[in-house]
Amino acid sequence: MGKQYIGYVGTYTRQSSKGIYRFTLDTITGKVSEPEVAAEVGSPTYLVISEDRKFLYSVAQQEKFGGVAAFEITNDAGELKPLNTEVEEGAPPCHLDVYGDHLLTGNYHEGRVNLYDINHEGRVEPVLDVCNHQGNGPHERQEKPHVHFTGLTPDQKYVVVADLGTDEVVTYKIENSVLKRVQTLHVKPGTGPRHITFHPNGRWAYLLTELSTEVIVLDYDQQTGSFTEKQTILAKPEDFEGQNDASAIHISPDGRFVYAGNRGHDSIAVFRVDETSGKVTFIECTPTGGEWPRDFCLDPSGAYLVAANQHTDNLVLFARDQETGKLTQLDSEIEVPEAVCVKFL
Repeated sequence: MGKQYIGYVGTYTRQSSKGIYRFTLDTITGKVSEPEVAAEVGSPTYLVISEDRKFLYSVAQQEKFGGVAAFEITNDAGELKPLNTEVEEGAPPCHLDVYGDHLLTGNYHEGRVNLYDINHEGRVEPVLDVCNHQGNGPHERQEKPHVHFTGLTPDQKYVVVADLGTDEVVTYKIENSVLKRVQTLHVKPGTGPRHITFHPNGRWAYLLTELSTEVIVLDYDQQTGSFTEKQTILAKPEDFEGQNDASAIHISPDGRFVYAGNRGHDSIAVFRVDETSGKVTFIECTPTGGEWPRDFCLDPSGAYLVAANQHTDNLVLFARDQETGKLTQLDSEIEVPEAVCVKFL
């Protein structure tokens, strides 16, 4: 039984993009529909949908102000109604996540994590708490902290933050509307942690490093919120010598395969997960059908993957073999200007 899924695309609005775009994936025909503008907002690079699927939150930029925008998802077609924006002077965040009545953002340029409340109407309230990171690393892009990911642990007990500038994975707890740092994992200097995804079992995590293009397999301790490294593996071909910045990492719904994006090599690396240890084995790299795949997304059925190629302004659809994990590019792509991230409703 195939069905249709609504997808949203976050973009930069530096050139021709208008904001958030919406499209439909038909899982019977294996096609994506022509996109339409779902909401006009400045550089909504990253998106998140609330657990009850009633609201969508995006990064937002208004001239010299940055922050977040809230939208209500008003119907089955996925139409968006603007609720409010909450911005402050400075660069916009690069990542966000929503958790009950809290919203978290990670700011790359400012090196900080912001915590917001969400009210019962889905609107974002003013900032509750701010955590500024300290430190740097040996790489030329690590002159100061660069928070690149803020997400929840699967048990929703902790907030986990990846800092590209300080080579740290930091665990926070939210107590009395305040972010309290409880654990810090220091990874190898110069690797540049960027994004994290968790295995469905809630015990393993997969950290992608932007600067060294590696996947670091971590054990997650649900009691303490701490992480322990147990494997590091390259996410690009060893013989590739060009510039490469790793981008996004996602796991299949069944937890059997991990996927990592490469900007430069312009590919998605495919890994098989060992079901007893959580360690991964590299299978292959699949070209993304464009340049600079900043993010990608598996559809809810797990049968398809959509890659967002920022520099070629296109979304490309892949079929995913759920037994081998391998990706096959389909004859279905759409033009979305300055595409960054994709999220399915």
